[in-house]
Amino acid sequence: MTVHYVDVHDLVQLSRDPGATAPWSGLAPRAIALVDLDEADAVDGAVTPPDFRCDVPVVVVGVTRAEAGPSQAGPSQAALELCDVVDRVGGRIVEQVAETVSRNPVAVLALATLLRRSPGMDVSQGLLLESAVFGTLQQGEEFRSWRASVPVRPTGDSRPPVLAVRRDDELHVVLNRPERRNAFDTAMRDALAEQLQLAYLDTTIRLVRLSGAGPGFCSGGDLDEFATAPDPATAHLVRLERSVGALIDRIRDRVTVHLHGSCVGSGIELAAFAGHVEADHTVAISLPEVSMGLIPGAGGTVSLTRRIGRHRTCELALSGRSIDARTALEWGLVDALVAPAIPAN
Repeated sequence: MTVHYVDVHDLVQLSRDPGATAPWSGLAPRAIALVDLDEADAVDGAVTPPDFRCDVPVVVVGVTRAEAGPSQAGPSQAALELCDVVDRVGGRIVEQVAETVSRNPVAVLALATLLRRSPGMDVSQGLLLESAVFGTLQQGEEFRSWRASVPVRPTGDSRPPVLAVRRDDELHVVLNRPERRNAFDTAMRDALAEQLQLAYLDTTIRLVRLSGAGPGFCSGGDLDEFATAPDPATAHLVRLERSVGALIDRIRDRVTVHLHGSCVGSGIELAAFAGHVEADHTVAISLPEVSMGLIPGAGGTVSLTRRIGRHRTCELALSGRSIDARTALEWGLVDALVAPAIPAN
């Protein structure tokens, strides 16, 4: 894996002129471009958001000495437009991203390119493009290599995947695959979509409360179902037609999600569509899809970017890190910290 130190002015030129000579080569190079954001003031006049988009075929990591906080000036918005991820001098994000790029450069670049376009898209446009990219990557060598290395286990679920109870004007919905840590499969998707559609049609439901049974809210998409659809075109259409994220977004002002334990992949992507997200101290949030040769496919490139921006979304996906509830609150990924729920007898 190669790190190219690139001057910000050269990066602007490379973005404007695809024919310019770049230090990297290949369609998805195992490389990152590293830029010093503290020397980027001079690009303000050349980069005019949202008209300008950095479209170089490599992940761009900006590094700054500025500390986070409202009293710190930090890099300009124009300089940040050049980057996919932002790190602090002495941080480990550059190292973590470089390791991910070395393993799955195609998935990494696909995600970075998609996130660069996320600020200009509405929810339906974002979900459409995300699904198309996700389906394409499922046909790629990186995902096929991951799929071959992970055996498929029989599910054998006998209980209903979702429980729903109406209490006055509230609908309480519980993900109910605790023995699989509420891994999100097609049965759970369809059952949850049915309850959300009900809430959309029945305006007497003032509030939908969504939570998960067992040790965690949701451990992400059920890995045993990955790549089991009859064909990628059909899978793409199904994702759009039965999008739980789109349904939550449609009634987001009436949805509260309670997070606990593992909130992985779709477990945080879907929750982030809700108008109010609360978490207890047991929460651990991560986006592992790139390590499988994929991108977030449950709406995360739409929902997370609207809460925490594309830089932090990209960081979470490419660094491989897990964040706790307090960090999620600081970022704006959750809205409140609460005490753990008391299990029902």
